[in-house]
Amino acid sequence: MTQAIALHTDRLRLREVLPGEAPEIRAGRPAGLDWLGGTPGEGSREAAGLLAAAHAAGRHRPGWGMYVLVRVEDGLVVGGMGFQGPPRDGLVEIGFDLHPDARGRGYATEALAALARRALDDTRVDTVIATTTRANTASRRVMERAGFARRPDRDGQLVYALTG
Repeated sequence: MTQAIALHTDRLRLREVLPGEAPEIRAGRPAGLDWLGGTPGEGSREAAGLLAAAHAAGRHRPGWGMYVLVRVEDGLVVGGMGFQGPPRDGLVEIGFDLHPDARGRGYATEALAALARRALDDTRVDTVIATTTRANTASRRVMERAGFARRPDRDGQLVYALTG
């Protein structure tokens, strides 16, 4: 079995979701993980579906998929975060989802900064982007606190970028 990649911050462990776990998470089942609220959130389920599809199509690359955000203090998964595929033309995109009861505590900012650093440490990456809607003020604040800066909008989405 493939070993999951893990990143550590002060309060979180970001653990890569393995392709074999993705269908379980997509179906809303815990996949052997302890989730805040009992089951994966909708954003995490969607991301797991994308991971499963990429794996089935032979496009998944270890380290460049979904990660669960495990809170160190109690071992609960508070959300998911991950890349929307491996680096392409020096760019990777990150998306994230946090359980409502974990919001407002800085977990998303901490995880986004760590995952973006991991990407920028790779010589194939010079820019990390993340997108959100104009109405999603909380996500915009997360990206700004993690050091991302606004870029021109794309397809009706606000684009934020961090460069190395």
